[in-house]
Amino acid sequence: MNVPSVASVARSRFGVLPDGSDVERVVLQRTDGLEARIITYGASLQALLVPDVDGRRDDIVLGHDAFEGYLARRQFFGATVGRYANRIAGARFVLDGAKVQLAANNGANALHGGLEGFDRRNWRIVRIDNGDQPAVTLAHTSADREEGYPGALEVEVTWRLTGPMELRLDMTARTDRPTVVNLTNHSFFNLAGACSGRDILDHHLTVAADHFLAIDSGAIPLPQPPSEVAGTPFDFRDGVEIGARIRNDHPQLRVGRGYDHNFCLAPARGEPRFAARLAAPTSGRVLELFTNQPGLQVYSGNFLDGTTAGKGGRLYRQSDAICLEPQAWPNTPNRPDFPTARLTPGEVYRHTTLYRFTHANRGAIETQSVVELPEGAGR
Repeated sequence: MNVPSVASVARSRFGVLPDGSDVERVVLQRTDGLEARIITYGASLQALLVPDVDGRRDDIVLGHDAFEGYLARRQFFGATVGRYANRIAGARFVLDGAKVQLAANNGANALHGGLEGFDRRNWRIVRIDNGDQPAVTLAHTSADREEGYPGALEVEVTWRLTGPMELRLDMTARTDRPTVVNLTNHSFFNLAGACSGRDILDHHLTVAADHFLAIDSGAIPLPQPPSEVAGTPFDFRDGVEIGARIRNDHPQLRVGRGYDHNFCLAPARGEPRFAARLAAPTSGRVLELFTNQPGLQVYSGNFLDGTTAGKGGRLYRQSDAICLEPQAWPNTPNRPDFPTARLTPGEVYRHTTLYRFTHANRGAIETQSVVELPEGAGR
């Protein structure tokens, strides 16, 4: 007899801000698969428990066991990033003829929303769904000129378990003045387990992109068209171990200290399409990522330097995790040749990302038989 799956939602206090406000945690769980733990601080994915090929569940995202770690140092573990994820050159752009000056927090550039981005805000829980697809919706109001961005912005983020092995993220935004919006989630994945002691260099990565954006020393896209991945260490179309070419003597790997680049995805045509696959040979876990966003920032944890103690008291070091961040292309407000990030009153910004987990035989991952692209993806 088949035993029906059981879904549940639990809500509790996770920490306290210096002003006395509670930081809450909502746990979305399916006993036959995933468990996602969301905290209101940064609308962050604090933990994601996924079964391996043998059925053992492990947390696969980096972060902290207690709230104090998130407050002590800004590292974007699992956070919702905005108002503009990634970088804007010179922390300025022109919108409808008006100069917009942003807060510069990455040298001369604006990064991940500025000095106090969405990742540093305590979001409001506005809805909890306790049904077959457990979910939590969080909201944040960004004031006009916050960090320099024009327009008051109303943002909602919904995390939902849409199946035993699928987590869906939906983000919407509305503005009262023309502005730019680019939201993403900044989870650091290690499919061997966040406390496994293993890095991600043996993970096999597939990215459905023919082009990527070459960057300068400030991680700003160079003033040129997107570069072809063919013949470079950035060609992940057929699936490659992350560590296979990360130390090749390539100028873009030198400037990024590894992978920290935007991959240009094919047009979504409304619905989320396949963007990437990540597979770990030690656990047999496979993550397939689908999104409606035009780009995927691939970051190989290059600036994890062993000075942060995370879950289980482990020090996080370079390549201990990888970020796969669906988003608009960096510096889009200054690049009219890039897909637009403009949002005007009456429009709704919509970002959808699906994290779909499967399993594969460990030997199949090692021989790359798991990395065939879904029909219609990539080339």
